[in-house]
Amino acid sequence: MDLQECRQELDGIDRQLVELFERRMKICGAVAETKIASGKAVYDAEREKQKLEAVASMSHGDFNRTAVQELFSQIMTISRRLQYRLLAEHGQGVDLGFKKVERLPVDGARIVYQGVEGAYSHGAALQYFGENADMFHVELFEDAMKAVCGGQADFAVLPLENSSAGAVVDMYDLLSRYENYIVAEIFLPVNHALLGTADACEEQIRTVYSHPQALMQSSRYLNAHREWKQVSTENTAVAARKVLEDGDPSQAAVASEIAGKLYGLKVLKSAVQNNQGNTTRFVILSRQQIYRRDAGKISICFELPHRSGTLYNMLGHFIFNHVNMVMIESRPIPGRNWEYRFFVDIEGNLEDPAVENALKGIGAEALNMRILGNY
Repeated sequence: MDLQECRQELDGIDRQLVELFERRMKICGAVAETKIASGKAVYDAEREKQKLEAVASMSHGDFNRTAVQELFSQIMTISRRLQYRLLAEHGQGVDLGFKKVERLPVDGARIVYQGVEGAYSHGAALQYFGENADMFHVELFEDAMKAVCGGQADFAVLPLENSSAGAVVDMYDLLSRYENYIVAEIFLPVNHALLGTADACEEQIRTVYSHPQALMQSSRYLNAHREWKQVSTENTAVAARKVLEDGDPSQAAVASEIAGKLYGLKVLKSAVQNNQGNTTRFVILSRQQIYRRDAGKISICFELPHRSGTLYNMLGHFIFNHVNMVMIESRPIPGRNWEYRFFVDIEGNLEDPAVENALKGIGAEALNMRILGNY
């Protein structure tokens, strides 16, 4: 057979495959109808395992056996997605546990943030809740999570990722451990300034204090002054407070201008960071499972069976339902070597049938799935 003859024969086989596929999907729709009537679950892992073994045994050769299993695995995945959609169309949606609100209950709320006054978390809290909000600070991210869970605070303001440094990985672990929910997000530009005492000038500086990350993010400016000694501190606001307390005009801090205003320091040089577009994404957390009517982003986390192709199948639920994924992160699961928990952000609202359908599919097929918030 020459190439053209091969292509013609393949075209004929493909037509038959499409006809058989559509016939199979029609029968899958009938299967869904019976499951709707009986209340039986769509996903039957043992049945699918037996089916894959059966079709593999019909093929010849190691390559074909593996390929046939992969092919039928995808066909059955598509079948499940059709069945989930039909269940939703018959009003058998899933209760996701969240309550829709017009606005967040921020009046009279108590706010917790990690760090000290003048830190960037404090700046994010001020930007979202205003200067008159009832705020307090704690030392650790986990302390803030506990304060919300325990009712000492109504909302927590915590950093989740930075446009230059990437994810705050400790926060992802805490989101999976505590029953708090993301209800809003805020993007705060990271504008480092060189702060000194009221009588200081840039030429007098000999020692600069700041958080190691802030020193790194301002390396081009700081390294141009080789005579300056760079000293790491717990955070940028602590550095500003030290300069104030020491009262030494040869000392400076790299911190926010908010910290400078709070501690009465003079801005010796503005915007000393390398990346002028550097931004930190903060999330607002609540113990209430609520979302605003106009919410447009959903965060979830899930764990998967440790088998080839499971992540591909999970993400396929978004593709099938035309849901756009905007972020994915993974974190090791403690005590389970080489297994991971995945964190995903998608566009959408919990009222959207396509989103609900995708989440229902993932919830049924993942080892576990949790909605972290719609905001």
